[in-house]
Amino acid sequence: MSQRFRTSRRALMAAAATAALTLTLAACGGSSGSGTDQHAGHGSTPSSPAPADGMASMPGMDPASTGNGLAAAKDGYRMTSTAAALPAGQATGYRFTVTGPDGRPVTDFAVDQTKRMHFYAVRSDLSGFQHVHPTMTGDGTWTAPLAALRPGSWRLYASFTPDSGSGKGKDLVLSRTVKVPGMAMTTPLPKVSGTTTADGYTVAVQGEPMAGMAHQLTATVSKDGKPVTDLQPYLDTYAHLTAFHQGDLAFAHLHPESKAGGGHGGPTLTFHAEFAQSGNWRLFLQFQTGGRLHTAALTLHVG
Repeated sequence: MSQRFRTSRRALMAAAATAALTLTLAACGGSSGSGTDQHAGHGSTPSSPAPADGMASMPGMDPASTGNGLAAAKDGYRMTSTAAALPAGQATGYRFTVTGPDGRPVTDFAVDQTKRMHFYAVRSDLSGFQHVHPTMTGDGTWTAPLAALRPGSWRLYASFTPDSGSGKGKDLVLSRTVKVPGMAMTTPLPKVSGTTTADGYTVAVQGEPMAGMAHQLTATVSKDGKPVTDLQPYLDTYAHLTAFHQGDLAFAHLHPESKAGGGHGGPTLTFHAEFAQSGNWRLFLQFQTGGRLHTAALTLHVG
């Protein structure tokens, strides 16, 4: 075989290998997706389609293994619902069921912060947030009472702890996505800031959290420049704090480090914080005064 022929043959084989690799990479890239709208900044576009459970997977990937509240199933437990869409501009109820490893509806839940189920509705651009407590019927069907939702893509989270079975005592967060029909106007995420206001109250958050590490966050509440000391108990503490990651809407529940001991909490509140990934997180701090619940939101950067 001549040297010229061997060189030409090697060149053809290399070109074929390169083409095969290119096709393989393109196929992998085309199958990825987060299942939620990405934050689009300025402008308005209709929400992109999303599967009912908010998951898009590559061949061989187990969606149930995904953590941070972004899966409809985990450790044998599954959040199921027939609702893929909810109406816009009106109060509605979202019905769902949690099934266990045996495939049957779970009806035995432990009480966590005075409730057996915490439920969150978060819009894909983080401009909408609701925290409610569903009610359950005897057959294990839950109904979450939601206030009016704006058009767009929403992720709905169920946070609970089974009180029996293989998952007894394990904190779980499962979620699904729904579409709310109409023109979905996106809102830019507010800039990172250590302070925000809500209903005349000023909330300042201090701390420099790092992804994958436990840190302490401190929140201070004031009004008209004076420390607030009349915080009332809310869910067995003086404040409830949750966070959602910009883009994929990963969930983080930031646990208070002390329980409420009376009706005179504040002005300083401390939380045990663990964020699974770096980037911008939208924090929602809820506290109560005079029988009224306040929700303060701010953007925190996690290194």
